Amino acid sequence: MTSALELINLRKSFGQTEIIRGVDLSIAPGERHAIIGPNGAGKSTLFNLITGRFPQTAGVVELNGQNLAGKAPFEINRLGLSRSFQITNIFPKMTVFENVRCSLLWSRGYQYSFWNLVSNSQELTEAADAILEQINLTSRRNLPAGVLSYAEQRALEIGITIAGGANVIMLDEPTAGMSHSETDYITDLIMKVTEGKTLIMVEHDMGVVFGLADKISVLVYGEIIATGAPEEVRANPRVQEAYLGAAMEAH
Repeated sequence: MTSALELINLRKSFGQTEIIRGVDLSIAPGERHAIIGPNGAGKSTLFNLITGRFPQTAGVVELNGQNLAGKAPFEINRLGLSRSFQITNIFPKMTVFENVRCSLLWSRGYQYSFWNLVSNSQELTEAADAILEQINLTSRRNLPAGVLSYAEQRALEIGITIAGGANVIMLDEPTAGMSHSETDYITDLIMKVTEGKTLIMVEHDMGVVFGLADKISVLVYGEIIATGAPEEVRANPRVQEAYLGAAMEAH
């Protein structure tokens, strides 16, 4: 079976400093995979390499068996990979509905058709409303996105991330800065909207990681030191020494 995402000896250097140091990772279709590790381990850099924001220094990134070398982020997105960021990316002055509708345009064939008024498309409206219902924001439909609570803005960004129909979803610290109740809300939402999709997430909250992930990879100083099921990783002495013991104590 072809992996949803395959990393082969992936490396990234900035000048003389090697940040990602030969990462090998295979993620199966439909798997929920968490990447954890201490601050400065290279997790965001790894995400940026996968999504085309940074060119790799060496190695291979494959999405559903296709080599992504040299592809721009928008090209990778159109091949079926979508991501969210640590800092929420929405259009604050547009309504919640308009934010979701914008994210649907390319996948629904609107590309550069300037003569098509999106407001006249019943199919586009229905698709956007279906996503709003999925992310529990129907009641906020006509509000400017900037007035939503922090957790609601993160939910909206997740809705934008899934709207294009990507089968590989990457979430970068989706619950960062949230209260326990907000974290529970977003965790349940992620579980629901990624059903049947491949989920790859960076997350520091170990409760979220162990609640969502089928497999966990631990990245330390640019190298993956362990990959496995949550209980395997939790019991790994090397992981406990390098990261997990301190992380679990913090939560």
